Amino acid sequence: MMIRHVGKLRRAGAAAVLAAALAVSVTACNSDSDAKKPAKAASESPAGNNDKGDGGKTLPDTSKVIATLKGSDAGIEMVLHSVTRDEGGFVTVSGEIKNASGKRYTTPIQWSGQEQAVAGAGRSFAAMTLVDSKEKKRYYVLRDTDDRPLTTSKYDSSLQADESLPFFAQFPAPPEGTTKVDLQFPGFPNAPIEIS
Repeated sequence: MMIRHVGKLRRAGAAAVLAAALAVSVTACNSDSDAKKPAKAASESPAGNNDKGDGGKTLPDTSKVIATLKGSDAGIEMVLHSVTRDEGGFVTVSGEIKNASGKRYTTPIQWSGQEQAVAGAGRSFAAMTLVDSKEKKRYYVLRDTDDRPLTTSKYDSSLQADESLPFFAQFPAPPEGTTKVDLQFPGFPNAPIEIS
């Protein structure tokens, strides 16, 4: 009779330990997901950009133009406004895509890149790269801990006539001695640019 009671106690103890472990893991998962929420906001706009309900669009300083690239589609241009090296060890490229074609333009899905990891972010500028021919290195758009690209994302799939799409993209910074890189983006020619 005593052995039967010991077996019941063991099962009850094991169930209590299992329930406690489950409660701790659920609590840990919930607090972990809350900690990751601010990272999403950081990936949708550059540092210092105040989001005023404009759908995550960035607002580059359009007073300076460092390059204008004609796209392979007639009337589509990429205007680069700045390429700056930040103290945090990254380079931020900002500019805008302009639709001067006189008709609606559907943005190519190739702009989002071919990586499976960033596919969940929706439309983005993840296919943009910087090439340092001096060091023989290619720099890809940075990702956050959830594999979302640190670039303008979730924009509309088309641009109306005379509409522009402001963008930014953040990259790891090349070595301090590197001041010139080539910007590559699908549908546009390579652009030699200077990092300021």
